[in-house]
Amino acid sequence: PVGQWRRAWYFPEKGEDMEAAVSRECRATRKSVGIFDASTLGKIEVVGPDAVEFMNRMYTNPWTKLAPGRCRYGLLCGDDGFIRDDGVIGRMAQDKFHVTTTTGGAARVLNMMEDYLQTEWPDLNVWLTSTTEQWSTIALNGPNAAKLLAPLVEGVELTEEAFPHMSCVECTVAGMPARLFRVSFTGEIGFEVNVPAPMGRKLWETLWEAGQKYDICAYGTETMHVLRAEKGYIIVGQDTDGTVTPYDAGMGWAVGKSKPDFVGKRGLARPDLVAEGRKQLVGLLTEDGSKLEEGAQIVFDPKQAIPMTMVGHVTSSYNSGAAGRPIALALVQGGHGRMGETVHIPMPDRTIAAKITGPIFVDPENARLKI
Repeated sequence: PVGQWRRAWYFPEKGEDMEAAVSRECRATRKSVGIFDASTLGKIEVVGPDAVEFMNRMYTNPWTKLAPGRCRYGLLCGDDGFIRDDGVIGRMAQDKFHVTTTTGGAARVLNMMEDYLQTEWPDLNVWLTSTTEQWSTIALNGPNAAKLLAPLVEGVELTEEAFPHMSCVECTVAGMPARLFRVSFTGEIGFEVNVPAPMGRKLWETLWEAGQKYDICAYGTETMHVLRAEKGYIIVGQDTDGTVTPYDAGMGWAVGKSKPDFVGKRGLARPDLVAEGRKQLVGLLTEDGSKLEEGAQIVFDPKQAIPMTMVGHVTSSYNSGAAGRPIALALVQGGHGRMGETVHIPMPDRTIAAKITGPIFVDPENARLKI
């Protein structure tokens, strides 16, 4: 269960348990190409003469200079300055944005947008439309994603020059009207193909057939979680808990410093939110190579008296084939300034030592995103 939806968790082959299936799906996607149903992503159409002004006020990022046909990762905060949602946003035209939200956040984000539009900025000429159920979205990820997709696409060439990473276009895919996004939640070459909802199954079957020569592999949400964690991409609600700011999450780059205002700008300036010792998102690698439990508490000194002072917790933890070992993300007090330090995770049977690292475990140079 994810938000209002039931999503495919993993696709076991005969005799496979979840761990074996997920490990195979991760390997196949990083090696050749994986296919993923992303239709549940929230989608909101923001349209009107003041669409860009509305986006500038809602999201932490700046949008004025984003050209039509380009995408940007968008971060949404509440008044308090804490992360509420995120997603990739494509500018389809000067006055039209295709906003994606988390699967569980679609209704909440639309509600928040409407609230601001109707009560704070009724002067803005903007219309908001939920299009979550209007589009089926199939994601292709992996080194062979462009090769598989290119022969089926009319209206754009899938090359680094004509359609670079973070581009979007209205085109035709397998004979269907489509909105094509070149985005990646895996760190591999990635595309999200949006077609009218009733055509989603036909698109999946067409891509599946075309992908046979590339050993295409269907993957579920668990593999998606592993692949994004290897790249240090957060999941709102898992790596954030309602008390995490963009800076805590290491995403200060997504905050428009020169914007006069946006939702959360004043919140982010409050003394507590700029104080030392906030919990910040980091990577963890255990010294004995064991896998940590999500939710496990973290302490600096394992020999202190009980009750110990807890300084954070493990937010995400997976066995990573690409990293060759278990990896974890965690919120740790002052974590960004503690790189290389050792922390301890007391469990009922033993205490596990782990080293604080950056949150990116695979391809930090983003070389794999290039066609």
